[in-house]
Amino acid sequence: MRAMRAEQFSGYEALKLVELPKPAVSDGKVLVRITAAGVTPLDHTILSGKFPISKAPLVLGNEGAGVVEEGGGADFPVGSRVMFIGAYGVFEDGTYSEWVAVRKENLCLIPDGVDDVSAAGLPAAYLTAHMTLSLAGFQAGKTVLAPAIGGSVGNAVTQLARALGAKHAISSTMNHEKAQQAKALGFNEVIDTSLEKLGDGVRRITSGYGADIVIDGIGGEVLSEALGVLAVGGSLTTLGYSAGRKTTIDVTDLIWKRASIKSFSLFAQPQILWDEAWKAIVPLLNSGAIKPIVAKTFPLTEAADALRYLIEGRPFGRVVLTV
Repeated sequence: MRAMRAEQFSGYEALKLVELPKPAVSDGKVLVRITAAGVTPLDHTILSGKFPISKAPLVLGNEGAGVVEEGGGADFPVGSRVMFIGAYGVFEDGTYSEWVAVRKENLCLIPDGVDDVSAAGLPAAYLTAHMTLSLAGFQAGKTVLAPAIGGSVGNAVTQLARALGAKHAISSTMNHEKAQQAKALGFNEVIDTSLEKLGDGVRRITSGYGADIVIDGIGGEVLSEALGVLAVGGSLTTLGYSAGRKTTIDVTDLIWKRASIKSFSLFAQPQILWDEAWKAIVPLLNSGAIKPIVAKTFPLTEAADALRYLIEGRPFGRVVLTV
């Protein structure tokens, strides 16, 4: 089979088209013919040599969509369209390839109204969104802030919070064009930080109340700013660092507001949370209450260009490989 493999972790040029044996199905795994693969910032972190527990050579890609060819049993019959995410592309060969042997617990049937390209870029963002909101104690009527409306997590949290009845589902962007694009797509509570500070925008939208829940997927100084807009008793969950790994916080933002800050890692969560998240997400996809946004697709052989576009182009929406 064809696969785009990182021969070493030295940057985009290290991704090479190779021929590998088609994976064998064993130990309860399901053989999936990949039709589309999500491209994520984690792929770039690994390819850049900044994720030392991964070892080269390695086929990247931890999420994707495809068709079951073998081993799915009654739950996932041959021919079923499925989407999935797991430690693929991290500790074992991943979805930048034509076939993957997938653990059954990682699979979810794709709703009829969702195409494979959209499904391939869906699992990481929406599972993360649901789990972080759930662990933060989200209920209808709460105010949620998820910076970076054009990013996968920021967009998914905003959509999901709105669909589940948030009083305010707020996001932000540093790019004026993205702010305009967000508005055109129906995101009416997006703060354009090229025009006003994040804190000023949150206070404007909430009439000074602040955010009950902040889900920050980009890190850096944005985390510090987001911490400053928490309401009394609010919580901030940090789970990414595309805007930087270091920040300076004012601890009084936590102390006098009786607020909390914690971290989140998708792959560290118990299976029950994965199952609950899928059960909540699929009906919302079916109803159209949430809808993945894909910025651009690339063929498998252009995986390096796709990853460069994601990291350097910073598009509004997901980047997906078609296989």
